[in-house]
Amino acid sequence: MGKLDGKVAFITGAGRGQGRSHAVRLAQEGADIIAVDITSQVDTVPYDTARPGDLEETVRQVEALDRRIIAAEADVRDLPALTKVADDGVAALGRLDIVLANAGINSMAPTLEMDEQTWDTMIGINLTGVWKTVRAAVPHIVAGGCGGSVVLTSSLAAITVNENIAHYSAAKHGLVGLMRVLAKELGPQSIRVNTLHPTTVATEMILNEPTYKLFRPDLENPTRADFEEAASTMNILPVSMVEPIDISNAVVYLVSDDGRYVTGTTHVIDAGGRL
Repeated sequence: MGKLDGKVAFITGAGRGQGRSHAVRLAQEGADIIAVDITSQVDTVPYDTARPGDLEETVRQVEALDRRIIAAEADVRDLPALTKVADDGVAALGRLDIVLANAGINSMAPTLEMDEQTWDTMIGINLTGVWKTVRAAVPHIVAGGCGGSVVLTSSLAAITVNENIAHYSAAKHGLVGLMRVLAKELGPQSIRVNTLHPTTVATEMILNEPTYKLFRPDLENPTRADFEEAASTMNILPVSMVEPIDISNAVVYLVSDDGRYVTGTTHVIDAGGRL
């Protein structure tokens, strides 16, 4: 038996990275999945965002575990599209128990030099898009009357701060306030709400040249090794990054009965980076 047998999870940003890892890990525990992502480049983002074929690979991996999955393209900035995916997914799978608002982007610029589009896109996806995910999907948990769990993916950037990511830090700080209000509002319906705060995670959002330059502005063409050397100085434990599975295992704890009385918390997976 799995820890999530009979449950259904709605996951944004499920085409790759942490989102795909969450979908596969929850499926390993018996959950069926409603997977959401985009397939086109996000303006202002300096690395490749999700592409055609990414969601299909998530579907393949979940189905290989003999679990059901409904996958659809939707931008988290588009509430009607998200609502349709949630409605269609619940109609097909019969219920909803878990919402993982995981989709997010990264970009960088000095605060006083940042253009308006860069700021607006970041807030639109990483903060407003999380609210829209909650607005589209969580009413199905409420309607089910059996309680459930919501996890909002924040960041270590909501606990410690660095230069050139004011828009990212603002969005991730905002998720903590959203989470705490939701935890109070939804607690009477036995719906738990928490935020996750990872340090750097080995995904496409981090493993790219613009991020390497953010960590090593002293070098003209920093390599991954240069980035890892700099990133390792952020952590107390002797690692430069954590893996997506480390975050997924934390998700399983929060959404399963293992964390049945955990709500309103900022759950940190940071290798000691906040210390």
